[in-house]
Order: sequence, then C-alpha cells, then structure tokens
Amino acid sequence: MQETQNKEFKQELTEDLEKEASAFLNYHEGGVMYIGISKAGKVVGVSDIDGDMLKIKDRLKHNILPSCMGLFDVVAEKIESKEVIKIIFASGTEKPYYIKKLGMSEKGTFIRVGTAAEPMPVKMIESLFTKRTRNSIGKIKSPNQNLTFEQLKIYYEGTNKILNQHFASNLELLTEEGKYNYAAYLLADSNGTSIKVAKYNGLDRVNLSENEEYGYCSLVKATKQVLDKMAVENKTMARITPKEREEKKLWNPVALREAVINAIVHNDYTLEVPPKFEFFDDRIEITSFGSLPQGMSEDEFFEGFSVPRNKELMRVFRDLDMVEYLGSGVPRILTTYGRECFKFTENFLRMTFPATEQDTPQVTPQDAPQVTPQVTVQDTVQVTVQVTVQDTVQVTMQVKELVKILDREMNRIEIQEKLNLSDRENFRLNYLKPALEQGVIEMTIPDKPKSGLQKYRLTVLGKQLKNSIESYSKLTTNH
Repeated sequence: MQETQNKEFKQELTEDLEKEASAFLNYHEGGVMYIGISKAGKVVGVSDIDGDMLKIKDRLKHNILPSCMGLFDVVAEKIESKEVIKIIFASGTEKPYYIKKLGMSEKGTFIRVGTAAEPMPVKMIESLFTKRTRNSIGKIKSPNQNLTFEQLKIYYEGTNKILNQHFASNLELLTEEGKYNYAAYLLADSNGTSIKVAKYNGLDRVNLSENEEYGYCSLVKATKQVLDKMAVENKTMARITPKEREEKKLWNPVALREAVINAIVHNDYTLEVPPKFEFFDDRIEITSFGSLPQGMSEDEFFEGFSVPRNKELMRVFRDLDMVEYLGSGVPRILTTYGRECFKFTENFLRMTFPATEQDTPQVTPQDAPQVTPQVTVQDTVQVTVQVTVQDTVQVTMQVKELVKILDREMNRIEIQEKLNLSDRENFRLNYLKPALEQGVIEMTIPDKPKSGLQKYRLTVLGKQLKNSIESYSKLTTNH
C-alpha cells in the first residue's frame, strides 16, 4: 500500500487532521485518510478505535469552516486483521475550506499537491472565494417559515436517534440569519415538492397507463414511498422446471435502490425541479435535474469521487441509514449496469436500466400446488405446498396467518398490528423467524437485518403458498 494524491496514511491520530481535511475538501476529487497505517504503508491498527472516531467527528465538526458536515464519513475497516479508521472526504462546493482558528489564509487553508497537503496560495484562496456557491439549498431561505418536522423525528426515532430542540441548527437547516433554509423546507412535514412516477404501455411516452405523485411531505417519506413503488414494480420473473426454480428480478434491487436515492439526494432543487421515474415495457428511466457538479469529469463520476450537491440532505439520509457512505452509490450501480446506461446533458442526468428478459413460467402437472390440511392434537394446522417434486414447504398455523395478512411490504409493527399480537418475542420466534427460514418471506434490506427501516414481503414461494391457502379456504367454504 502506498500514498497517492487522494490517499493519505497516518499511523495515529495527530494534530494534522484539520490540515489534511482542509486539503482534501479543497481538492477537486476529495480523498481518503487512513488512521492506523504508517507512511510506509504498514498496517499497525488503532487501539481505541471508538474513542478516536468520536474525536475525529467532533474536531471536523467544530474546527473547519465553512461547515463540512455532510462532506465526510468516518468508518471502521479491517485490513490485514487489524482495525483502522477510514475517513472519506468529498470535494466541497463552498471552497476554500480552512482551519477555523487560523482563518482563511495561507496558514489555515490547504490544497492537495502530490501526496502532501500544501498551503494554498493567496491568489487561489481569493479566486475560490469569489466563485463560492451561494445559490444552494442550505443558503436559500424557505418560502414557508411555519415548518413542522414530526415525520423526520419519527424516522430518527426508528433508528434509535433523537432530534433535540437544537436539531435545526445541528442538521444545518438554518440560514446565516437563523431562518429555515430550503433544505428544511424539503424535509418538513408539508412542502410543495412532488416526485412523479409514470408508467407507459409500450416503448415510448405515447400511452400513459399510470401517473402517481409522491410528495408534499418530508422528502424522506416521499423517498420511502418511491422505493416501495419501485419494489412493487420490480417483479420477480420465475421459470419453474421439475428440477429447479430460476428466479430473477426485472432490475437489480441494490442498483435500483442506489439509483433512486442518488437521484433524489443529488437533485438540484434550486429551480424547484424534482427528479422523475418512468417505467416502459423494456426499461426504467430515472432522471434528475442538474448534471455533473462543476469541475467533475465523467471519469471521476464513475470512479466514485463524491461532490454532494446537497450536503444537508446527504447527512440526514446517512443518519437514517438510507445511504452507505460517500461515493458508494455509483460503483454499486456499475457492478450491474455499465457506463452506457448513464447520459449527461447540460441540465440533466438520466439513468436507463434495461429490464431483464422475461421468462415464461413453465409448470408441469406434478408441479401444481397441492394443499393438504392436517389437524394435530394441539390444533396446529400444517399446510403443505408441493411446488416441485424436490421442493416441499411445511408451515405452521402462525406462519400461515403471517402469509395471509402480508399483502405488501410491511414493517414489524404493522405486521404485529394486523395479527393483533402485542408480544414482540412471541411474534419473532413463532411467526417471523420460521417464515424467514422457510423462505416464504424476505427482508427488504437483507444486508442490515436490524435496520429500523426494515420491512418484509412475500417471496415467490410465499405468494404461491398464499394462493394455495386462499384456494383451499374457498374450497372448504363451498363445501
């Protein structure tokens, strides 16, 4: 391992943190700093990783101007079996960034040159200051100052975080004059922003079959509604044979989620143009207003260099575990879809994802679902669904009840309410866990099982089981 222009190694946390931070924030590509790796590239690790991470966040929050909140991530990473700290810096849009106590001078302002942080020349400081972005959602005053944030508070509580009375200041939702800014307006319970999701019959925009709007509420809530809609439209195509079942979504769920959130978080809202999502028979198109950030090339965009257009929104979405870390979205999308799926214009960025080729399910006579009710001494109903000769699922009465009521993506509280269950442990052990283990339901965020945003939905097998249960109920009712 060796240092590069956008990679810095520190054996331990030192007084140079703010200096290196200023240099990366002012560098057009941002950069990464590792704590726990020597200059020679030897991994030594960090002894008090939690304590050092807290110190880093506190120092960056209070010692850098303009505020760099939303422009950095601090994460723990294991390299060669040793824990190190990784600090990811995005290139800021309000350059120059400088050390607060040293001021906007050559002593307090730095730029990345080669593998070192060098003092920024006065001419460069003056030039950057005159170009500093002033028309951002953090600086624009909200058109409505009577804002409430009950929805946002509920989402924070869902991730075990509490918004105190100073949350507007802490989340940078105020202008320099102490008024609510446009970021606050977008996150408030009520606003004038609406995100459109359209569906067309065919390959063009001639035959509009569905046109829905999600918004006029907190942007976080609107985002979740759009994600739920995407999940519904992202159908699973299945091919069933006597030997196996092949399943594939129309679009890769991870890439689709990243694309949706990127389009919403990085959209340019200064002209009140929201992103839009459009479904066609052969593809989905996701369009956001605002092309590449100033100074960023397409190659830098695809390599994951991050220049958050709306750092206030980025910070909130990270707090709520809706984004992983800076610069992670585009590389995740590129693992499934190539660069050719992205189109840049002067004012817009469009992502076009082709749909998976749709397979026609083929079911042989012995593959048809069969339902066999059996009542035991304890009155536990066993429902057996034979999907293929080798694929048999047996479920208890509790799992059957869960499958029957699950008609959409639902969180734990919603499911318990529908089942009229108050005991969370009983629900987990006798309903949720066996249903997951038997593959009749699945998590919407499988890589984060304990996420406060977790929801559950029926799998293809679960849907077949539900249909079989309903068919059997009708049969017994008619007789």
